[in-house]
Amino acid sequence: MGTLEGRVALITGAGQGIGQGVALALAREGASIAVTGRTEGKLVDTVEQIRALGGTAEPVVCDIADPEEITSAVDRTVGVFGGLDILVNNASFNPLGPLLELKPAVLEKAYRTGPLSALHAMQLVHPIMKERGGGAIVNMVTSAAVRWDTSGYGGYASTKEALRSLTRTAASEWGIDGIRVNAVAPHALSPGLKWWTETNPDEAAEFVRSIPLRRIGDPEQDIGRAVAWIVSDDARYLTGATIPLDGGQARWA
Repeated sequence: MGTLEGRVALITGAGQGIGQGVALALAREGASIAVTGRTEGKLVDTVEQIRALGGTAEPVVCDIADPEEITSAVDRTVGVFGGLDILVNNASFNPLGPLLELKPAVLEKAYRTGPLSALHAMQLVHPIMKERGGGAIVNMVTSAAVRWDTSGYGGYASTKEALRSLTRTAASEWGIDGIRVNAVAPHALSPGLKWWTETNPDEAAEFVRSIPLRRIGDPEQDIGRAVAWIVSDDARYLTGATIPLDGGQARWA
């Protein structure tokens, strides 16, 4: 029996990359997965992989930029699986580039699809988890906010730091309800990063050399497996923390 047997998890952006890796890892531990994202074909692919493992999953199309769709995704998850115990806020729009080129509309979109959508989802699942005796929430943030040089990452990092603050506050306010809330700063081979490494091999090689473990993480084995532990009862005393899963690249202290 897996460590998450009988649990229900909703994971945003689970059609590819880190979200898919987390979905697969949690499914291997017995959790039923609501695989959410904007592109149905990608969601179906993840669901098929989970079912091939003998797991249980359902594709749930959801654009996190729309609060009503987030509400519908939570409602459908509860309707299909009978409850909700785990929420992983993974999907977001990440604006990159120098501050002088950062448009207010772009940053607004980043906040709407980042900390605001995550907060909405957290508020929705709170009463559900409380009624079930507790639950676990994981918010994906970034080590870009604590790099020695954050040039080009200002807009992206600011949205993730806002989410880190919400994470800590939710952990403080909801611990009495048995709900643990943590942040994870992942670094793994997403489709976007894979494209960048293949397009810029010299820069990518230098980038990898800046990682003490000398490799880019795997979405399932390095990120998903850790998240599976964080949301399990084995980590029942862990809340309000930011866990860096970046191979030691960034300095958090």
